[in-house]
Amino acid sequence: MKIISYNVNGIRAAITKGFLDWLKAANPDVICLQEIKATQDQIPVMEIEMAGYPYQYYFPAQKKGYSGVAILSKIEPKQVVFGTGIPHMDFEGRNVRADFEDFSVMSLYLPSGTNIDRLDHKFKYMDDFQEYINNLKKEIPNLVIGGDYNICHEAIDIHDPIRNAKVSGFLPEERAWLDAFMKSGFVDSFRHFNKEPHNYSWWSYRANARENNKGWRIDYNLVSEPMKDRMKRALILPEAKHSDHCPILVEIE
Repeated sequence: MKIISYNVNGIRAAITKGFLDWLKAANPDVICLQEIKATQDQIPVMEIEMAGYPYQYYFPAQKKGYSGVAILSKIEPKQVVFGTGIPHMDFEGRNVRADFEDFSVMSLYLPSGTNIDRLDHKFKYMDDFQEYINNLKKEIPNLVIGGDYNICHEAIDIHDPIRNAKVSGFLPEERAWLDAFMKSGFVDSFRHFNKEPHNYSWWSYRANARENNKGWRIDYNLVSEPMKDRMKRALILPEAKHSDHCPILVEIE
């Protein structure tokens, strides 16, 4: 089963840049999307269905044109859960989960901490999300959480760790949270297979960052420990250019 996570930075904008042709060629069984920035009635669901994805689940933010997550699937899930049931997490449309026969896939869009108010919100979200997942794993031990975590885990995951040491997304407290989250029972699927530097999933639109590969790895497919031996490969797909992020892939047996 091929699972992709992709922050599309606006699904309608991505579609105008060839996202649907790319999706047909990439052909994942399940794709988790973040920052869809649209409600279902604004999305060409028939075109997406014709691309091979009859099962589409959208969880937009209450605020128009902002945030929002989705899961598109070739396979019908047994159950779909929109949000976490925690209001301060759910009004921005940041979590949707599809339960399949013997494992579940979640699309996650963790807040960014661009200013002090948002940073406080991000830390609250992170703490509550950890508790939510700790409880969820008791019910669903086999879990893949694909998404934009808005945090670089280690110095290898960012092009300039020195200059970015005090920038949200690479703050020591954020990195410590992500490290603890992984150690609570998740495998960073990409790093499981690839220890090389200069592998990123997001680039600023400024200063030719993408052309110069001055990026950040902030998108992860985290796979719960019980599924570790079922991982076959994990890749970053930087050739897909419909967004300031690129897709990331994990293949599960």
